[in-house]
Amino acid sequence: MRIGLNEMTETIRMVQMEHLDIRTVTIGINLKDCADSDIQIMKQKVYDKIVFYGRNLKPYAEQVEKEYGVPIINKRIAVTPIAEILGNATREDAIEVAKTLDRAAKDIGVDFIGGYSALVHKGVTKGDQILLDSLAEALAVTERVCASVSVGTTRAGINMDVVKQMGIIIKDAAERTKDQDGLACAKLVVFANPVEDNPFMAGAFHGSGEGEAVLNVGVSGPGVVLHALKRHPEADLGEVSQVIKKTVFKITRAGELIGRTVADKLHIPFGILDLSLAPTNALNDSVAQILEEIGLERVGTHGTIAALALMNDAVKKGGAMASSYVGGLSGAFIPVSEDNGMIRGVQDGSLSLSKLEAMTCVCSVGLDMIALTGKASASTLSGIIADEAAIGMINKKTTAVRVIPVPNKEEGEMVEFGGLLGRAPVMGVNEFSSSAFVNRGGRIPAPLQSLIN
Repeated sequence: MRIGLNEMTETIRMVQMEHLDIRTVTIGINLKDCADSDIQIMKQKVYDKIVFYGRNLKPYAEQVEKEYGVPIINKRIAVTPIAEILGNATREDAIEVAKTLDRAAKDIGVDFIGGYSALVHKGVTKGDQILLDSLAEALAVTERVCASVSVGTTRAGINMDVVKQMGIIIKDAAERTKDQDGLACAKLVVFANPVEDNPFMAGAFHGSGEGEAVLNVGVSGPGVVLHALKRHPEADLGEVSQVIKKTVFKITRAGELIGRTVADKLHIPFGILDLSLAPTNALNDSVAQILEEIGLERVGTHGTIAALALMNDAVKKGGAMASSYVGGLSGAFIPVSEDNGMIRGVQDGSLSLSKLEAMTCVCSVGLDMIALTGKASASTLSGIIADEAAIGMINKKTTAVRVIPVPNKEEGEMVEFGGLLGRAPVMGVNEFSSSAFVNRGGRIPAPLQSLIN
């Protein structure tokens, strides 16, 4: 890729003044050949393969970071969904595999390792059930392991038996880490229509359609987009879209250059660039503030979904112009705990759980990093998951739920998770029960949209 002098100057400005960064470089690793009936042999194979492909990720990423002057915030690993290699393992064996993943991640110095996962949107295998049974404890006893569970797709419908289990598992994980305000739940995502090449945590896993190893990149630039819009205060909405599109084009170009350089050094293929706008708690690095710059007094007010749809569409168009390998989730994340504007919206009463759910109809990826009152029941959590999965299923898009029912916390209190996970105001839930609906079980049939052949 050829980068002109003017682009280099703009990139330097975006890094130094507007919070441009490479949010993550993530190596996806196939672990299917690590399966073994002897759990000790399998653990060693898993550890060895992760270390083989991942041992140079951190030093090479840091080297490229210094060469180009663009921060790379996280170095991560994603692996084959672990349920697919468990076979006849026991629950205790599965937890030992989780500990092995954690040890490998620590030894090579990566921030997170994703893929303690199961794809159960249509049915549950023996290995899937073992992973589900182990999930809460595995997340509680590990530091860097992230997990995801697919409960629905447009093709298969929604597996409500697993949706019910996930409500129970989330409550269990929260209780096991109650001294950390339920932190284990921050490492667990429940998906509908998950993608195989997502570099972002906690939902990253290495899909069955991927190769032996691949490098995927997640770029983030809400601060850059916000500053660009501030330079056009009188623009109409068509011009706003154009400003966002041009800005994301530049962000994508810079991100792909960095990603390909790291991949070349590692001697593995470059996969995709996920250009999702992922906020942080840094000043002006906020998706909510972009929406407010477009014209909303506060995120969550009437017009929020229209503004978000405009922004998300422009992000995708700008990225598609800049790269032939845009993938992952690629849109805009709206995590509450990681976005100061979202936090302010909740505190001011403009942003509710229902409004956040409605916003997920037009953006990536779902209800993300939301602290809920500890009184929220397992069936209520399952109902929230079912609603979000239905949005994804009907709209043929990825949706997800990452919520934290914080033990012993009430609506309005603030919890601190630290680092990129940030802080979050505790939100209340609808007090009426959905347990009879959840307890019916079975599978919600796939919609008519699935008949597209």
